[in-house]
Amino acid sequence: VRWMMYWIVFALFMAAETFTDLLISWFPFYYEVKMAFVVWLLSPYTRGASLLYRKFVHPTLARNEKDIDTFLVQTRERGYETMLRFGKRGLNLAATAAVQAATKSQGALAGRLRSFSMQDLRSIPDEA
Repeated sequence: VRWMMYWIVFALFMAAETFTDLLISWFPFYYEVKMAFVVWLLSPYTRGASLLYRKFVHPTLARNEKDIDTFLVQTRERGYETMLRFGKRGLNLAATAAVQAATKSQGALAGRLRSFSMQDLRSIPDEA
């Protein structure tokens, strides 16, 4: 449970840091403070991740649980519909590509056969 709290808080920190890093990275000792914060989160003595999780993350998740569940159900349904739509589109593209390849290769075969002289065609053994 302790590691779960740490990784959730750390993931939220990294997501927020992705956007704020460009704005505040020029502050003096920014990287040192960031490293100290991560050590504080990780330390078993300070239990920083547990503190932040219990005070901020868990109450927010508990308060918005129904909205999150609804969003997950809608996402699953939309994901299924999207996969079907992309699957159909992919099959249509594959079928079109196969028909075009067959048409081009058949045209190339006919052109190749036309290039043979009658003598070349007579020299091919008849299997019938």
